[in-house]
Amino acid sequence: RERSGWWQGGLARGGMEALEVGEVAAALAHLPLFPAFDLAYFVVSLLYLKYEKGAVELSRQSPLASWVVAMLYCFGSYVLADLLLGEAPIDYFSNNASVLLATAVWYLIFYCPLNLFYKCVAFLPVKLILVAMKEVVRVRKISVGVHHAHHHYHQGWLIMVVVGFVKGSGVALMSNFEQLLRGVWKPETNELLHMTFPSKASLYGAILFTLQQVHWLPISKDSLLFFFTLFMITCKVFMTATHSHGSPFAPVEGVLCHFLFGTVPSGHNDHHHDHHHGGSHEPPPSPTPLLPAKTRDELNEGTRKRKAKKAE
Repeated sequence: RERSGWWQGGLARGGMEALEVGEVAAALAHLPLFPAFDLAYFVVSLLYLKYEKGAVELSRQSPLASWVVAMLYCFGSYVLADLLLGEAPIDYFSNNASVLLATAVWYLIFYCPLNLFYKCVAFLPVKLILVAMKEVVRVRKISVGVHHAHHHYHQGWLIMVVVGFVKGSGVALMSNFEQLLRGVWKPETNELLHMTFPSKASLYGAILFTLQQVHWLPISKDSLLFFFTLFMITCKVFMTATHSHGSPFAPVEGVLCHFLFGTVPSGHNDHHHDHHHGGSHEPPPSPTPLLPAKTRDELNEGTRKRKAKKAE
């Protein structure tokens, strides 16, 4: 009787904990993003813009071009997603409150006297809070993008993944176009060639939300939103605090790519390179003594010519 009572009590506590997690997940899913979370998203995005080479000079030379680039940093994901879905790419700019808020953040970051606003938001403890809030917006955008694509294409799984990926990646997928507006051309920085952690996470998140949307993933959307947001906040805050540019997905990706695509591990590449590099050093020892001799002959000949000129 005591044992059964203990089991019942444990089940009751587990049910209460599950209920609490469900309530927190539901509260997060219905949490309004404007203005606080959108403000954090704009601040962090434009901080990254200011870190870009030539961005500050552009803001002095051409404020209009700087503002256009800033709007792409803030709303680039909406523009690209609308283009993919055949909608007006400037549709989101009808949201006057968001545009004005993003414009105010752009002005304060680039033109605030003594850089006071920039120094405040770039202060690490404040920046970590803003980064965490930005990830809440990112995950919500991925979820909304998948849902939006599902509304247009009920069986278009790939379209759902692509739109969710675009919504989460932001301006990263438009980096080459954004660089052209700043007068920079770096095709090697294409995001698809060198995907950063946020872009990879957005892609994997879009896949998860697509599977949930088509009922292949046995979890509620609110719970998936909660756990994926928690994962993104943890990773991004840790990476920002430690100034790390690595990816938590790297070990898993290395194993999967090796088995699925036959990718050669970096260690094997280095060994292969060293093997050829070492082989190239085997023949040169024989000609090496000739080089100094030839050099001495040339020097002696040059000396004789100089002496002859002096004599003349």
